[in-house]
Amino acid sequence: MTKITIFKSDNVYKGFECTDHAGFARKGKDIVCASISVLTINTINSIEKFTDDSFDLDTDEKKGYIRFDLKNAPSEKTEVLLDSMVSGLSDIATQYGDRYLHLEFEEV
Repeated sequence: MTKITIFKSDNVYKGFECTDHAGFARKGKDIVCASISVLTINTINSIEKFTDDSFDLDTDEKKGYIRFDLKNAPSEKTEVLLDSMVSGLSDIATQYGDRYLHLEFEEV
């Protein structure tokens, strides 16, 4: 199961952490894991490409680990990109259930 924790402070995004693989199907066939990867990685790449926001990033592909931390308050563009990511992840969690994706929010 993939666990994604979205970090917020006073309803402002601070970052997120993604751990483990979904386990929906075997490696190379897991559409849930692939969907989660596309949403999270595209969000990070889009923030890097389309905003001036700074962030720290730690990843381990084999472990299915991503840690993304904004260095400052997010710009409006970054807020929209993260809202879009959360929306997509919520849809995946609803469609496939908590067995494959657990999405939670943590106040930091």
